[in-house]
Amino acid sequence: MTIRVLIVDDQMMVREGFSVLLNAMDGIEVAGEAVNGREAIAQVAALKPDVVLMDIRMPEMNGLEATREIVAADTDAKVLVLTTFDLDEYVYQALRAGASGFLLKDASARQLADGVRVVAAGEALLAPSVTKRLITEFSKLSEPRTQAGSAGVAELTERETEVLVLIAQGLSNAEIADRLIIAESTIKTHVSRILVKLGLRDRTQAAVFAFETRLVTPA
Repeated sequence: MTIRVLIVDDQMMVREGFSVLLNAMDGIEVAGEAVNGREAIAQVAALKPDVVLMDIRMPEMNGLEATREIVAADTDAKVLVLTTFDLDEYVYQALRAGASGFLLKDASARQLADGVRVVAAGEALLAPSVTKRLITEFSKLSEPRTQAGSAGVAELTERETEVLVLIAQGLSNAEIADRLIIAESTIKTHVSRILVKLGLRDRTQAAVFAFETRLVTPA
């Protein structure tokens, strides 16, 4: 199945460059472009893309505000944040707002395509070391979750808590299964139950939640 992508960036050269790269990849099609967050919201509603490549710093409406609105609209589109800076102050907020991950703008064509495929499949970009570093770094700046967050953790079984911690450490389902010596299908079931119990959208939010509730302490 072809993955349809919406590219959102205020720089024409960036949009055109990503468009050329992605259209050259098997199974990926650029469905449209937008120059700011406001236009992105309209394009998501009209084009119904699978993945939105979202720049953060844009005029009129930035990528953070647009991500919040797209996620709040409960669309099927997954937001993949693009940033020039690997410690962009807005990236952590975007992850909390519902973005499924992020990439640096200097990512290779292969990394860009792989990122789109991972996010479209419902996974999260937690494996690259820079992603883990960003989540870790910005979790230091956040206030711990309220009692409601702690109560959510209490709803998890011991095994689910263990899986959540490993998700936050950047492990894939296969790696978690190998670590815990159980079937990967069982891990998928645990992940689904974790998301439902905590009311979270995907693995990225689960990782952020684990840091915020101090289940995982940033190194």
